[in-house]
Amino acid sequence: MTLKLRQILSDRQGNFGILTAVIMVPLLGCAGLAIDMTNALRIRSQLMDAADSAALGAITEQSKGVAAAVKMAANGNVPIAEADGRQLFQSQSSDAFLQTPVDVSVAVNKAGNNLTSEVRFSAEVPTTFLRILGHQTISISGTASAVYQTESFTDFYMLLDNTPSMGVGATPADVAKMVAATSDKCAFACHIVKDGVDNPNSYYNLARKIGATIRIDVVAKATAALMDEAIATQKYASQFRIAAYTFGEAATDVKLFPVSRLTSDLNALKKAASNIKLMSIPEQGYNNDQQTSFDDALTKIGAEIDTPGDGSSTASREKIVFFVADGVGDSYKPKGCTKKLTGSRCQEPIDTKYCQALKDRGIRIAVLYTTYLPLPTNNWYNDWISPFQNEIGNRMKDCASDGLYFEVSPTEGIEAAMKALFLKAVKSPRLAS
Repeated sequence: MTLKLRQILSDRQGNFGILTAVIMVPLLGCAGLAIDMTNALRIRSQLMDAADSAALGAITEQSKGVAAAVKMAANGNVPIAEADGRQLFQSQSSDAFLQTPVDVSVAVNKAGNNLTSEVRFSAEVPTTFLRILGHQTISISGTASAVYQTESFTDFYMLLDNTPSMGVGATPADVAKMVAATSDKCAFACHIVKDGVDNPNSYYNLARKIGATIRIDVVAKATAALMDEAIATQKYASQFRIAAYTFGEAATDVKLFPVSRLTSDLNALKKAASNIKLMSIPEQGYNNDQQTSFDDALTKIGAEIDTPGDGSSTASREKIVFFVADGVGDSYKPKGCTKKLTGSRCQEPIDTKYCQALKDRGIRIAVLYTTYLPLPTNNWYNDWISPFQNEIGNRMKDCASDGLYFEVSPTEGIEAAMKALFLKAVKSPRLAS
């Protein structure tokens, strides 16, 4: 018996057939797994495409969901967008290759200016070969999400420096014209008006006569043109409201002067802005030339602005001060001046603590610095401004909110710079998945 058993065990004939029979089941299982998994992955890929399209389509700019979210007074779910998302998913996932229902959930939520969508799906894909091993289906699932930043509803408060220093020639060529045409080589076109009578011999009128453009003229023209940009940019009615202020019409009555109160009628504001003029003075050297108080202007414009919102609706508007100036203050300030005084006269770069007071309230500040031109032929400039010339731009940049600073040199266009800064402030919406 022992010998026969040894003979059977040592007999190698027919082993291939036996081994083949033994390993056939796992081989078929592996092949089936590869085929069924490839099919499941293919279906999942197509469902992911459908989910991506649904997540994006539910909150595109043209969708009903975005329009509904804009009108919502509070944050929360947006049912109409969720319904659109489900419909989009089903329309793109109803191919005949799906032999089983797909479970899908769509959530669209508004939180401030952000509209987020999330599409989740799951399905059981029937198998073919894996049935041999007792597996009837393969589970697949996926999630797609998207974020849309809706357009902000924004109130702009334009603070435009029109004080006598903005009577300087707009470009180096204009400065040269004024210097050549004046006996004291003055580059400033002072606008002298006394008792309501315009002095025909003032340098302001001289500038007109010789064709020298002054900086305030360029600012006025650029402000008017900016209204066209705002009209073309806004996506919703009354999305932007804009007010415009100067430092006053006359040095005898320096105050925050409303060129236009806050309005959504930007065409009317365009007309008003085109008439902005240089602040007049009754005589050369009036009040020791103390007409430029950024401290007062920033404080007073802050009083015009109510509590800022997040920009998500007309009831929760962002607030932005759009500040255009050459950055040099010249005012009565016997205490707190950041540079040396002449008696009680303070000539200094902008004092940024007044900017910070606005930013602490949640008000953003967009600063367009119209570069203060060096005037080497002017003794006053050499004595008082030249020592801190290099600080002016840095102080103006510190005044601005992050990303909202623009310096425009004399040879660049103020109009183009104002438009560029405006677009940075309003930030076109972006869609990201």
